[in-house]
Amino acid sequence: MFSHTLKKTLVRNSTQRGLSTAFSSPRSSYSFRSHPKKYIFGGLFTAGALAYATNDEFHDGVRHTYLTLGRVSVVAGATVRCFWQYKRTLGKEYETNTEKHQAMSKCHKKCAEITLKALEKNGGIYIKLGQHISAMTYLFPPEWTSTMRPLEDKCPESSFEEIDEMFKHDWGHSIDELFAEFDKKPIGAASLAQVHIARLKNGEKVAVKCQHPSLKEFVPLDIFLTQTVFAALDRVFPEYPLVWLGEELQESIYVELDFRNEAKNARRTSEYFSNFQHNTALRVPNVIKSTNRILVMEFIGGERLDNTEFMDKNGINRSEVSACLSHTFNNMVFTPGVGVHCDPHGGNLAIRRKPADGNPSNPFNFEIILYDHGLYRDVPTELRTDYAKFWLAMIARDQETMKKYAKKFANIDDAQFPVLAAAITGRDINTALNYDIKKVRDDDEIERMKYALTEGELLTDLMIILSRVPRVVLLIMKTNDLTRHLDEVLKNPLGPERTFLILSKYAANAVYQDDLRKAMQESFWRRYVDILKAWCHYKEIAGKLYVYDFVMWIKNWFTRV
Repeated sequence: MFSHTLKKTLVRNSTQRGLSTAFSSPRSSYSFRSHPKKYIFGGLFTAGALAYATNDEFHDGVRHTYLTLGRVSVVAGATVRCFWQYKRTLGKEYETNTEKHQAMSKCHKKCAEITLKALEKNGGIYIKLGQHISAMTYLFPPEWTSTMRPLEDKCPESSFEEIDEMFKHDWGHSIDELFAEFDKKPIGAASLAQVHIARLKNGEKVAVKCQHPSLKEFVPLDIFLTQTVFAALDRVFPEYPLVWLGEELQESIYVELDFRNEAKNARRTSEYFSNFQHNTALRVPNVIKSTNRILVMEFIGGERLDNTEFMDKNGINRSEVSACLSHTFNNMVFTPGVGVHCDPHGGNLAIRRKPADGNPSNPFNFEIILYDHGLYRDVPTELRTDYAKFWLAMIARDQETMKKYAKKFANIDDAQFPVLAAAITGRDINTALNYDIKKVRDDDEIERMKYALTEGELLTDLMIILSRVPRVVLLIMKTNDLTRHLDEVLKNPLGPERTFLILSKYAANAVYQDDLRKAMQESFWRRYVDILKAWCHYKEIAGKLYVYDFVMWIKNWFTRV
């Protein structure tokens, strides 16, 4: 009985195996049971590939994740490499100070080059960050600022196809439908946008500023990454606080990304400076149309302001160019309601010969063009007045008064005053405290400043000061540094004297206007006494300045001859 039952069972099983063999792969059942993960993964991969190919939303999500990981890895890689370079260099012992300075200089250069490649790789606001660094010669070592300088006007470009898609999305029309001509190659690419030359249907030649389309996708991530890096720097090198730089970037970037703000600022600046052509020669391109990411302006070309060969060839007086720049930016700083241009680097300024149909109020044979009006900052009244009094005290070489007002507008203590004075004036500490407007900053002084910045204590003091001062003070320092740098590049035959005197005139007027404002708040008789005092004080200062200015005029006349 048992053997009969066993035989039937074996026959039944054999039959089932035969059927299975006839209609399926011999090892299919065995393979799935033995390797289930392989088949599950294969199924998921196949489903994912189909979704990637057929579902746009899924496709975009995968692409965004891939690019995000790429951007994170670029930032993380550069950060770790720079950390390692500085840790290794600072951890060594050196036999002499000269050996230490040479090692630090090499380290600065190496890390700046690593950072530059990372900034160029990621583009967007990273380029903006590099431009900030290049302009902060009062803070960063020259190895850093010089390495970042190419970012002023040589930035990554977006493709024409990307720009055309943005026009279709934002304006509902392709580029061919909107313009008679449109140069596919941009004439310039900046951190946030690039500019194309085009011609409207009516024949007018225009400059079209197009925001990089990728910015919209990655700005929140990039802001987070930059803040994370600066926070990490703060933990590893607490003596060099740079968190404020990330905060400044976050505060300004979203304003700059709305080109309607730029259009408003450009129109306001153009209207205001139309009344100051006699001492600025400033030209702001007219805005034709603006939306969130696209700005159409009149086309005004020009040469860089450091192109001295162009100026000499066209008979443009360098000292007059320097004076016009000084008038422009000091007018912004010291005049209420004007606002200060927040990105005054060399790539945002140009010069050209004054055309035949140029503004008749402009007495010069040139025009200075100011671009990129995306961000302006107003200087608070009290800060502006204290800053003006600081400079007037410098004229009188009154260190105590200088210190008094520096502490008020920059929130510093007595010990930090010498370092701040050096940063604001762009001179070494001894020269800043005993300021001589006739003394040109020579190579020896520049070398001393470079040497001092590699000294840990001085650099630490400067970093701490700049992390505490109001952000608008940093902007003013940046503006000072630009005009000072261009003055040196232009090799102004009058030296720094004339630009310093121009600044002092605006400072004196700012103090005078503030005194008048305060006097108007007094009682009737006290009001007129205070007005008279303010007028006498202003005329006393102005008289000295006009004497200096007359001497400068004579010197300028002789340089022309």
